[in-house]
Amino acid sequence: MIDFTLTEDQELIQKTAREFAVEHLAPGVMDRDENAEFPYEQIKLMGELGFMGMMVPEEYSGAGMDTLTYVIALEEIAAVEAAASTIMSVNNSLVCQLLADWGTNVQKDQYLKTLASGIKLGAYSLSEPQSGSDASNLRTHARRKNGHYIINGTKNWVTNGINSDIVVMFCLTDKDLGSKGISAFIVDKGMAGFSTGKKEDKLGIRASDTCELYFEDCEVPVENRIGEEGAGFKIAMNTLGGGRIGIAAQGLGIARAALEAAVSYAGARKQFGKTIGSFGAIQNKLANTATEIDAARLLIWRAAKLKDRGKPYVKESSMAKLYASTVAMKAATDCVQIYGGYGYMREYGVERLMRDAKITQIYEGTSEIQQLVIGRELMK
Repeated sequence: MIDFTLTEDQELIQKTAREFAVEHLAPGVMDRDENAEFPYEQIKLMGELGFMGMMVPEEYSGAGMDTLTYVIALEEIAAVEAAASTIMSVNNSLVCQLLADWGTNVQKDQYLKTLASGIKLGAYSLSEPQSGSDASNLRTHARRKNGHYIINGTKNWVTNGINSDIVVMFCLTDKDLGSKGISAFIVDKGMAGFSTGKKEDKLGIRASDTCELYFEDCEVPVENRIGEEGAGFKIAMNTLGGGRIGIAAQGLGIARAALEAAVSYAGARKQFGKTIGSFGAIQNKLANTATEIDAARLLIWRAAKLKDRGKPYVKESSMAKLYASTVAMKAATDCVQIYGGYGYMREYGVERLMRDAKITQIYEGTSEIQQLVIGRELMK
């Protein structure tokens, strides 16, 4: 049996994250979305609060917390600004966790400490123009020469790509071995031959930057390879399994924000001489959303608990992401519907929730890929 009672420390982190989000993220959130403006100062403050390396051991400047505490904090951030939660999620789940699990002691000293403390920001780069869900179909390649790897190719859909200081990237070191020929590397922004493309103009999470990365005879020291040659695909998939718990928490935060906005509006808006919240059709939408949010949270917390206990959690993390992202999209769409014409206007902010929610069904594995993962796990 899994006990979901929060500890005093977890309740304190939840309260701290909620207060931070209201005080520092809520002001200007709509302008940052409109202008696709990266929340520099807010992310810096999140680093100072320990939110950028929550699961990293304290010896490497992290907060030394478990996955459950992390997703509790992430939900609070996402409920106010999904874009900020995306930046937080990538740095925590895909970069810091990867280095904590797979990096050498030297790599942890050199890179993990500054990432976990929020001094520097990380990005994770797996996808390429021709490889989205087919993550092993890479063309970017590296050849070893005189103590370096010479990397050439293009990566895309890289969250934090422009504003990051460090990128964990995956490419082929042996083109003939397919997924077994993929290796992982740490690339510093200042390395020669490494450049970023234009910032993508996105539907949602607009305050977080996404771009292409270009490698043109980029020399990366052998010491910057993570794990052995050919271990990259295993490292990438293992990391994404944990990252999906964070994306599920992001979806949960968006869904909760949508429900809170819908309840507030339904209690104030009057039609036919009554508040619309008194109508059964509206109450049914709210009741269903509230139930689905609680169910999503239980799935997320279960996956987090299993990960923290060192138990298999691949199926459970995919279940959590699949369901929570569906709930987020439905809750946001219903919220806009409850607002009616006002919901369709940017001024009221709820259309942003619908735009932000959509990406949770796409990145770190589409909903269709989650179904595939779950199905494969069931058939083992």
